Amino acid sequence: MRRAYLAEGPRVGIRPFTYEDGAEFIDRVRESKDLHHPWLAPPASPDAYASYAGRLIEDPTKAGFLVCETQGDEPGAIAGFININNIVQGGFLCGALGYGAFAHAAGRGLMSEGLALVVRYAFGPPLRLHRLEINVQPGNTASVALARRCGFRLEGFSPDFLYIDGAWRDHERWAITSEILKR
Repeated sequence: MRRAYLAEGPRVGIRPFTYEDGAEFIDRVRESKDLHHPWLAPPASPDAYASYAGRLIEDPTKAGFLVCETQGDEPGAIAGFININNIVQGGFLCGALGYGAFAHAAGRGLMSEGLALVVRYAFGPPLRLHRLEINVQPGNTASVALARRCGFRLEGFSPDFLYIDGAWRDHERWAITSEILKR
């Protein structure tokens, strides 16, 4: 079943998480374990997915997007996910991005297209954000390259920023503002 997309590009569309996506999402996470480790640990069980998706669906300070293929052998297949966390309104109008590709989609440019769609969506209605940030472990070259390809600029370094895979990890801070779309 094809679901409506919030935005669509030539090869992918973005849509919100649903509880019904759990089985496919979990299968993709399990197939992508080697790709994700040690950078992230997406939910890999039905209960973990329900909790994770619930926060993205119900918490107004979060927005979760599934990047889905619109072409090829599996139209509608989930290629990855992009979340906007810690959305702050008022004078800040900012959110923190997190993302992950799934193994079958890695290296195909689908996440670049998906991230560009999410950025445009976040800067337009209904969110109307001004700034998006990505915090990336410096050794995660694929994630750094994705941020760079999508126009994010390196702004700083945060030692011991996030607890991941059993240790506090350093991160680089990348950011983009809505002015980039006006150029």
